[in-house]
Amino acid sequence: MNVLVYLGRGTTTESVKHTVDSLRQCLSPYYAVVTISEQALLKDPWMNKSSLLVIPGGADLPYCAALNGAGNERITRFVRGGGKYLGLCAGGYYASSRCEFEVGNLEMEVSGPRELGFFPGTTKGCVYKGFVYDSHDGVVAADLDVNLANLPVGPDGNAPCPEKVVSYYNGGGMFLNASLYRGVEVLARYTGKTDLAPDPDMAAVIYCKVGSGDVVLSGVHPEFTPALMKPSPEDIKFKNAVEKIRANDLGRKQFLAACLSKLQMRVNYDAATSFPRLSPIYMSSYLDPLRVIKVYDDLTQNMEFVGKNTFEDNNDTFVLHTDEEDEHQYAELEHNDDHMGDSFDDIICAPKHIKMLTSHRLPDSKLTPYFDMNAYFENLKALYVANNIGYDNRNFGSILCYGEVVTSTNTLMDANANWLRYLPTGFTFTATTQIAGRGRGGNVWINPKGVMATSILFRVPVNSTNSSSIITLQYLCSLALIESILGYGSDVQGQGVGYDDMPVRLKWPNDMYALKPEYYHKISDKDNLSDTVEGDDQKWAKISGALVNSQFINGEYYLVWGGGVNVSNEAPTTSLNLVLDKLNEIRAQSGMMPLPYYKHEVLLAKVVYTMGQFFDVFKHAGLKPFLPLYYKRWFHSNQRVKLDAAGDGRMRDCVIKGIDGEYGLLLAEDVNTREVLELQPDGNSFDIFNGLVYKKRQ
Repeated sequence: MNVLVYLGRGTTTESVKHTVDSLRQCLSPYYAVVTISEQALLKDPWMNKSSLLVIPGGADLPYCAALNGAGNERITRFVRGGGKYLGLCAGGYYASSRCEFEVGNLEMEVSGPRELGFFPGTTKGCVYKGFVYDSHDGVVAADLDVNLANLPVGPDGNAPCPEKVVSYYNGGGMFLNASLYRGVEVLARYTGKTDLAPDPDMAAVIYCKVGSGDVVLSGVHPEFTPALMKPSPEDIKFKNAVEKIRANDLGRKQFLAACLSKLQMRVNYDAATSFPRLSPIYMSSYLDPLRVIKVYDDLTQNMEFVGKNTFEDNNDTFVLHTDEEDEHQYAELEHNDDHMGDSFDDIICAPKHIKMLTSHRLPDSKLTPYFDMNAYFENLKALYVANNIGYDNRNFGSILCYGEVVTSTNTLMDANANWLRYLPTGFTFTATTQIAGRGRGGNVWINPKGVMATSILFRVPVNSTNSSSIITLQYLCSLALIESILGYGSDVQGQGVGYDDMPVRLKWPNDMYALKPEYYHKISDKDNLSDTVEGDDQKWAKISGALVNSQFINGEYYLVWGGGVNVSNEAPTTSLNLVLDKLNEIRAQSGMMPLPYYKHEVLLAKVVYTMGQFFDVFKHAGLKPFLPLYYKRWFHSNQRVKLDAAGDGRMRDCVIKGIDGEYGLLLAEDVNTREVLELQPDGNSFDIFNGLVYKKRQ
């Protein structure tokens, strides 16, 4: 499910940045925290796939201009139906029944009723004088008394945060007489001297029960992290406020996490208080060390080095190491790097250390406890040997990069064209945890252990027969992934050993869904696609997403496929092994032996092998030979849908007819006019639970 941060009229870049970063830290991997534009909020069907809507700091009047009427009606329906709303500073004023801001100040006064009215009373500000739009003149490190009795306990059963916390403040309001209203609870109070008349509650942060939904409104900014605040030396007031917030930062983080928990969001308390640190990256071609030696030679001979073994690429700085260095000393390099700071931005911008393993040698298993590189290579070798694949056709997966914690496997490859040009087709990069994973539409998240996050390089020379291949490659890769899952445990393509009963399906264009275990009662349930919902619950859960990025370098297309699949994690939806548990229960009822769990190393070997075999056919014949198998694995054959083709809300009744094999367009026939409509995968979204295809909005 998504957490949506409004990015439209009224928001500020600073507020959106702090909000997105802090929420990703608190809520990953359970939710994808993404921004939503004004038009998308007004037009797209976001309500049924989102848990929380956040209106961040900014200006209340532009929010009214953008969302009054239709927008607020949608927000209200979402919350009253069980959704969550977080209003920060201006978002708190906006969700009150009345806003009173700087009343009597002719230049700044804003006052009047507000449509949402989640807080039935008046929110009044400024609590501390001095606010100036688009500046830090009014910044205060606000002292708050926390009402622990109104917050859920922490994960250890104790108080979730200190009784006193310090939070960034810049122009926010006070929720007057908050405790007098039914369904309203005070979570934190302003303490000490303020510039408003005393109020019985001095409410700085409140909770409101609205219908079946939950609302938290804040006059302060608990989402603002000092790591992202950069006061100039001469701005003494701002600088002192930042230092005070930094000295009390752990309490602020814990309070924000507690507020999210109050909204009944699932919070990652470990990540909420600290960002994961990047780990070293190991590059190996264990079965044939000459492959890594060639990459190492190409890089050292062609890159412009700015320091010892260090080169700067378009997005990242890389430091190369060789086998001669002590591997335990090498493993500590990244953690001791002078360039690594405390903020998320500092961490992702730190140099990336790569150890080039140029011999028949792998790192000590203690240094890669979550991925057995030897098991990966041995399984890959077994597949090539069993199918009589010769040396020249063993490109896919033969060079492997692995990092326990990385930014994004896709970013590290695709966003760095200088080193990318020296990597061969089939080069594979996998990780246990990504702290800045990338998805379609710019989604970014932290993925947990148990997700197989992987990127693979395809190099396609330019010629007249394969120009369309760069468009349709995403379908081929998704098909290879699902075939590897269904064919797990077998060395022969297309021969299942029980895993072919896993209830997994492809959603156009390249997402993969699994039937939730609670709806998988018998083997035939996996083929029941007629009802994807039961009541208000979606019966299928997304377990894999993918994207392909392309660029043109030296007469070739460099296509980087990036995909993640939930192998053994319990969140954010379900995983292969949780579904496999249910399949094994069904098998046991028939006296069949249980199937072993999926393993990252074994599944990855199967995936890269299958992609290589598929690609050998694809680069000569394109997607068409694979379409019958793709149709067998997807949701959509002859599916009736409502189609918003023009993006104007006017729906057409259509039937899905297939995919154009040359350009990868989804073909939908209008049932009334018989017109066949062609839909691009990058411009449209498919909601399988409501039978809806609609145009994406930026």
